[in-house]
Amino acid sequence: MKVSVCIATHRRIQRLRAVLEDMTRQSRLPDQVVVVDNDANGSARAIIDQLRASGAPFRIDYEVQPERNIALTRNRTVMIADGDWLAFIDDDERAPASWLKQLLDAAASYSADGILAPVEPQLPPEAPTWIRRGRFYDFPHMRSGEVVPLNRMRFGNVLLRAAPLRAEPGPFDRAYGLSTGEDGDLLVRLARKGVRIIWFDEAIVWEPIEPRRLSLRWLLMRALSGGQELARQTVNGKYGPINRIGRTLFFFRALSQLLIAGGLALLSWPIGRHRAARWLVAASANLGKLSVFWGWRYRAYA
Repeated sequence: MKVSVCIATHRRIQRLRAVLEDMTRQSRLPDQVVVVDNDANGSARAIIDQLRASGAPFRIDYEVQPERNIALTRNRTVMIADGDWLAFIDDDERAPASWLKQLLDAAASYSADGILAPVEPQLPPEAPTWIRRGRFYDFPHMRSGEVVPLNRMRFGNVLLRAAPLRAEPGPFDRAYGLSTGEDGDLLVRLARKGVRIIWFDEAIVWEPIEPRRLSLRWLLMRALSGGQELARQTVNGKYGPINRIGRTLFFFRALSQLLIAGGLALLSWPIGRHRAARWLVAASANLGKLSVFWGWRYRAYA
């Protein structure tokens, strides 16, 4: 059984170096590591050359995907990968030595076609107190072995059987290339076709949070993007059949939640910035849901 690790990257040279070094320390080494660079200048090439020269214990395939598009970049990793299983990890994450073995063991133990696992945040020392108290980066957990609900599908730490993935058109939809949501869209499509994707809580990877993300603005835009993705999948029937009445109820529920969260943000500001920020994040997520109805899409990668 061959396993390929797929990494899409864009101008994160030192972080990419770190995660590639993590791959060399895996107790179950990958058979292949695929890195596709979404920087037209190929800024990650030197890192790959250095790792190859040092005698990496697996084959490394590197290509440049010049068009700015996360979906096309991920698609290229799938095209190059030749494993029976494909593991996906982000270029800013860190993996303990047991990571890949744990994912593969979980797939065997639970007879699963896919495994989703947690991404744990690591805040830098300079993170503001209100960020720490608010726990804004915490990853939601589930019990190991549970089938992942459609509305909680996302990448970051994933193992998938290659055959159903390669059978999907794309497989990632290029329409999501400058926004977010290409990962959830693909996993929902796979799950609705019978691909069994379960949660495994032990195969943790870590995400050192970049200082530029330690701001209320970044949190609000991330929430808005997530709200847009949830609404888009819901109103398009990806999570289940929905009629006009269902769409109308979804709209008014989001509107009422936006107004309530906005009001609570104002009321809670005097008793704690982290509490006010949590309500503002909730308001932003619901604004994102509403924005889908007038056709606006936030382009996080533009």
